[in-house]
Amino acid sequence: MQQEKAFVQPRVLGGDTRTEKDFVNHIEQTVATDEDGEWLFTLDQLNTHKSESLVKYVAKQINDKQELGKKGKEGILKNMTTRKEYLENKEHRIRFIYTPKHTSWLNLIECFFSGLSKRVLKRGNFKNQVDLKQKILAYIEYRLYKR
Repeated sequence: MQQEKAFVQPRVLGGDTRTEKDFVNHIEQTVATDEDGEWLFTLDQLNTHKSESLVKYVAKQINDKQELGKKGKEGILKNMTTRKEYLENKEHRIRFIYTPKHTSWLNLIECFFSGLSKRVLKRGNFKNQVDLKQKILAYIEYRLYKR
């Protein structure tokens, strides 16, 4: 039986900052909802998204016992490029995809889903899946033709 896949809305809990620690906490909280599941995160190239602590967290979660090296010196932890390569590894059950630098399309998508969440999903009272689908499609039509 194929496992159902789901999309999780980004939500960083715990404050107004965007530190490395905040981001790793967000990933920890998200993965904790299905600790044995496969996770694929799509991110921009922000340095906190390729941090030493994120690599260490992923290595621990996937039970990777290899030596990670030392930040700024050697191995996987050496620099952001080596950390990014590790975090993108398709063999890992927790992995990351990074959007190209200087792209803005993801911001548009984030805005769309944020609006959908705020205006339809959070306020919604849905009788069934058909009702939910109709309301989502109505929102999409509204977004496409409002001007």
